[in-house]
Amino acid sequence: MRKVKGFTLLEIFIVVTIISLLIGIMVPSYNEYVLQSRRSEGISSLLTMMQQQERYFTEQLTYTSDLSKLGYTLAGPNNVFSENGHYLITATACASMTISQCVLLTATPLGVQATDGTLTINSRGTRTPVSAWQ
Repeated sequence: MRKVKGFTLLEIFIVVTIISLLIGIMVPSYNEYVLQSRRSEGISSLLTMMQQQERYFTEQLTYTSDLSKLGYTLAGPNNVFSENGHYLITATACASMTISQCVLLTATPLGVQATDGTLTINSRGTRTPVSAWQ
């Protein structure tokens, strides 16, 4: 009598179950990692733009809501895409202030990044949400 080589149905079910568990653990972790890496793109874009706003302020004694004056190509009416297009950035005057006193930069997430929430920074150094900037 010859010994049959191969796998039993039970062995295949065990392997499939183990692989399913590993995928179930790894996919959400990977998605969170991707979300955080895209958030760092938004933060980097805001910080770079704020630096350019401060440079513009030293020359003009006012901030600007027209981002083309900072050398950006506008994506729409007064907004710019971040480097990889995951955020749409706008500049406005801070609440109850004029643009010459304070500028507020807002990065609105686009596409799958939209679940992450909006990032903001103003020329006074206030950053929201605080948890995203840490």
